[in-house]
Amino acid sequence: MSEATNGTTTVSSEVVEKITVAAARAVPGVADLGGDVARFFNSVLDKVGLDEVGDASRGVSAKISNNNVTVSVVLVLEAGRVVAEVTGEVQRKVTEALTGYGLNVVAVNVNVDDITGV
Repeated sequence: MSEATNGTTTVSSEVVEKITVAAARAVPGVADLGGDVARFFNSVLDKVGLDEVGDASRGVSAKISNNNVTVSVVLVLEAGRVVAEVTGEVQRKVTEALTGYGLNVVAVNVNVDDITGV
């Protein structure tokens, strides 16, 4: 029996964003994801019982061209953490996670929006 070699496979930006969120949240020193506005709206959703709405890709955007992926991550650091250490680990973990799915990571851009406890 021969295997099919024709056709394409696409991965949606939502899938890439979910993988990125999971990888970034696993890094020690990351307190939260998303900018001030996103965190505000998520806190309102949490209070009305919609705590899962918006969490899947909060603070992350992805651009995909063929198998090439560029992601941007907005995060909040825990107070007392070295910015370069945490952001470097986020970049490493996100790249590792996405390449594990067969994607070519062009860039992982990290924006530190806030620090908790300050």
